[in-house]
Amino acid sequence: MAAALGAARRFPAAGRPFPPGRGCGDAAGWARRERSYWRALRRRVLGPPAPPFAAPCQVGAPVLRGAAAAVGPERLGGPELRELAAALAAGLRRGPCLGLSAPQLGVPLRVFAAELPPARCRRYPPALRLAHRIEPFPLRLLVNPRLRVLDSRLVTGPEGCASLRGFSAYVQRHWAVHVSGVDERGEPVSWEATGWAARIIQHEMDHLDGILYIDRMDPRTFTNVGWMELLD
Repeated sequence: MAAALGAARRFPAAGRPFPPGRGCGDAAGWARRERSYWRALRRRVLGPPAPPFAAPCQVGAPVLRGAAAAVGPERLGGPELRELAAALAAGLRRGPCLGLSAPQLGVPLRVFAAELPPARCRRYPPALRLAHRIEPFPLRLLVNPRLRVLDSRLVTGPEGCASLRGFSAYVQRHWAVHVSGVDERGEPVSWEATGWAARIIQHEMDHLDGILYIDRMDPRTFTNVGWMELLD
């Protein structure tokens, strides 16, 4: 047993021990990351990135756990909100993901965007599309959204999140909802959604309150979606 424990502490097979703070149980050690020379130079010249970020914040970022602030009427139609709207649309398509909230890009405001293009919709298995009413919808952006449940039946379905990259779990959501608000120009937006679209709306509304799907998931279903590849 002692020999086995000793061997388990060595990595890689050449027998070199873990560096200090980089053991299997040391999460803080694995969180540290060294920048390459060019990345360090770029950071020195350009400074740290500023919101809205080009990529979603990952779980652990404080902005994901606070309640987002309402957008004041004086900001509607302004350059800041237009920039945020463009960043959310670009982030959706770069991901690709189906919904994206302002807090995920480091902006603690009550804004989210969602889109399900037809090509992306066709990638879902037919049985799943039928069971969860997965249908395409155009890009929608909502500022200061308000949610109302239309059908309180709870349906369990798989969810992932751009802020928990590489994982998924099953989550219960209401079958149909209505969300209303305004767009970045201050024009009214009203959206009555069923099935998959309703799930996306509820997921993004949670983000605006600092809630992640892992807070609502069935913990037994939490999965690393690449677990098989990690064994190769």
